[in-house]
Amino acid sequence: MENDLYEGIVNSLSAHVAVLDDKGVIVETNRAWQEFASVNSLEGNLDCIGVNYLEICERARNAGEEEGKLVALGIQKVLRGDVLEFVAQYPCHSPTKKRWFNLRILPYHLGEGANRVVVVHEDITPLFVAQEDLRVKEAELREKSDKLEEANIALKVLLDHRDRDLQELEQRIAANIRNLVLPYVEKLKEAKMKGREEALVDIIEKNLNDIVTPFLKKLSALHLLLTPQEVDVASMVRQGKSSQEIADVIGVSVNTISFHRKNLRRKLGLDDQAKNLRTYLLSLQ
Repeated sequence: MENDLYEGIVNSLSAHVAVLDDKGVIVETNRAWQEFASVNSLEGNLDCIGVNYLEICERARNAGEEEGKLVALGIQKVLRGDVLEFVAQYPCHSPTKKRWFNLRILPYHLGEGANRVVVVHEDITPLFVAQEDLRVKEAELREKSDKLEEANIALKVLLDHRDRDLQELEQRIAANIRNLVLPYVEKLKEAKMKGREEALVDIIEKNLNDIVTPFLKKLSALHLLLTPQEVDVASMVRQGKSSQEIADVIGVSVNTISFHRKNLRRKLGLDDQAKNLRTYLLSLQ
């Protein structure tokens, strides 16, 4: 009854199992072993009983398969008791399919002087295929990473060129404003103008000066969502104009200017009422 239980367990395994005597001759195999022999059209009895496994290893070695020598050595070491277990992995390809197996050799003691070994072959082809796929994907990833690094270097070079071009453009614009625009604004100021016109020309001059200074550039660097009218109000506050003067120039009420000033303080993070808005705007120079 106990032998039937063991036999049922061994036959239920997907691994190919064979028992060898102390001479390396197969004395027992499980169902998986026999089915593999049938599917692969092995010569002789499907259970392979009576076949000398060591001789198979020797033929494999003579055919140039180094695994044959390694496996034979492992069987002999386990039989002698030199090692408790021998493990190896080897290819076992057919004409139509590539396969890899994991081999385990374990001692099987029947009593004094009757040592045997159990040879277990486990199909690990899916694991090998997955590892190969992983190696291929890693190689592809390294290649893509190298290309991305090259692209990043090229992009950095382009960005550096762009920054230099922008600086040159800013310098040309500033020079043109100073040399081609501001002189004519100065001439307008020398002409006789009434209060409003004079104030507008004054604002134009100061705004042009702001363009050629870092003020507006620093406002942009703060990533503030300022409306166009808030930018105008900020410029005139910085120039020292009162809310009434700003309201007269823009053409809105003083309350509207107060509203804009509050928004500016909020967007600039000036929660402390003791901090002066104009002083802060001047610090952006």
